[in-house]
Amino acid sequence: MLTFRGLTLRCAIGRTGVTHAKQKREGDGKSPIGRYVFEWCALRPDRRPPMPRSQLPTIVLRRSDGWCDEATSLSYNRAVRLPVSISAEAMWRPDGLYDAVIGLSHNTAPRQRRMGSAIFFHLARPGLQATEGCVAIPRSAMRLILPFLSERTQMVILAPADSGRPKRV
Repeated sequence: MLTFRGLTLRCAIGRTGVTHAKQKREGDGKSPIGRYVFEWCALRPDRRPPMPRSQLPTIVLRRSDGWCDEATSLSYNRAVRLPVSISAEAMWRPDGLYDAVIGLSHNTAPRQRRMGSAIFFHLARPGLQATEGCVAIPRSAMRLILPFLSERTQMVILAPADSGRPKRV
């Protein structure tokens, strides 16, 4: 669960659950336990109705936007311009998961190879199917909370022992 300004919302997390941030590994399918700040927001401009703006630094997604997940690359866990010769995820997705996507501060400063990349807060698949390690919410919930998100907003991903307490934004 995710709580925000008194609301409790269902959310999706990693397909294999959660792990402590220091134990997070590239491709393990786990969401990293910890406290994270929202670093930036990216919105896909061709979707209608458009998503509301947040108070975060916001970029407009382009078809050529990608995110490097190749741990041996100097671009690991950074935005890249597609096509590239390294492994990178396309940010312009046909399934709409990244129509609104927010970068979480996991493994960004400093970056450590193989400690997990592309840990985002984004739109959920139908039925809140599990993610590859991100946190995801339905489009309607994102539309509701996006205008209130800023660089002061924090997300806390909790361990299973804390499962009675929701993840907080």
